[in-house]
Amino acid sequence: MWRPWGDGEKARFQRAAGVNVLGNAVKIAVEGAAGLQFGSVALVADAAHSVADLVASGVVFVWGGSRYDDADETHPHGHQRIEPLTALFVGATIVLLGVLLLRESVVGLVGPHDVAASPVLVAALLFALADMYLLYRYTEFANETLGSTALTALAADCLNDIYTTVAALAGVFGVFLGYPILDSVAGALVSLLVVYQGVEIARENVTYLVGGAPPAGDRERVTEALREHPAVEGVHDLTVFYDGTDLEVEVHVEVDGEMTLREAHNLETRLVTRLRELENVGDVHVHLDPSGLGEWKDAEDAAGGPGPAPKPGSRGD
Repeated sequence: MWRPWGDGEKARFQRAAGVNVLGNAVKIAVEGAAGLQFGSVALVADAAHSVADLVASGVVFVWGGSRYDDADETHPHGHQRIEPLTALFVGATIVLLGVLLLRESVVGLVGPHDVAASPVLVAALLFALADMYLLYRYTEFANETLGSTALTALAADCLNDIYTTVAALAGVFGVFLGYPILDSVAGALVSLLVVYQGVEIARENVTYLVGGAPPAGDRERVTEALREHPAVEGVHDLTVFYDGTDLEVEVHVEVDGEMTLREAHNLETRLVTRLRELENVGDVHVHLDPSGLGEWKDAEDAAGGPGPAPKPGSRGD
């Protein structure tokens, strides 16, 4: 079977993004032509939404695959932050277009409603529904083994397109029933859904880009993986944060202070390897402390005496 770009992860990513570009382009052509021909605000709004989708999927296609490139001199920690950056662009583009579409819909609500009832409008919307459903299913299937946030954003946008197209379809049926204002109402609903989806996509990916903390469950599985090793006697000063879509871990681990340097080095290597094998974990930095030493950041005061006991839960113990 012919597979453009090959079979690697980057190839599968670019193939999925490329199919999104094609799917959105076809939808724009069909809906846009029908909407302009018969004066449907709802169809034009839905087609214009797909213009943003086309731009977003194009950006993902060009930029998003960079996350699969190896680290180099200019990006020593890899290119994983490129992916949430492209997904953020998707979200921002969707929000901007949603606001513009909302403005056009409001104008349609207060102005004349010159919409011609035609079965072509219904046929165009049914085609758009089928197009977006197939594109959604394909993108979800392609992303099962990739776990890409950019593809997740594109899949979510395909699903959002299904909802907005259903709203546009309701508006067109309103035209057939003699209530052309429903076309503009549907356009306004489409616009609000577009803005909401864009904000959600942007919010999630800002968390990745600013190095936000992951859910508590991610900290717990890191701590559990460390404590399962028989040589680990304690865990403290654990920090887990996003580096792009990957998790970076910094932690102090308490071990037997009588270990030789070689033993400690080998243990540290095993612990780092164990954590890197966890899902979504990238860079890991482990510092070994002799157990019983009480080496907390606030362990001793300026006079050299013991400091206050660590607050419960603040050290991971």
